[in-house]
Amino acid sequence: MRDPKRVMAATVLVFEALVVVLASLVAKDLSGLGTAQAVGGGAVLALVLALSSGLLGRPGGYWWGSLLQVAVVATGLWVPTMIGVGLLFTALWVASLVIGTQIERERLTM
Repeated sequence: MRDPKRVMAATVLVFEALVVVLASLVAKDLSGLGTAQAVGGGAVLALVLALSSGLLGRPGGYWWGSLLQVAVVATGLWVPTMIGVGLLFTALWVASLVIGTQIERERLTM
């Protein structure tokens, strides 16, 4: 069986990457950033988020995912709405780690 914590956390990272791409398209109009900066920066962050979902099985993978949550909240410096979006995904990230760990423990006791 697959590790529930890893599956849930990877899902959060991938969906977060999709939201970051869409937010970068909005950021080019709502921020003082140029189109290349907004879309390029969003694309890089989204790519790192998506690729990081594959690192969750390795040492430090969850730490790296947590650090990326801070990076997404920090994009709120350019687009203030991203603070709320980042905090929402941070809550989903924490929930995936907590609930995934609980599911793993319950599987071990069965």
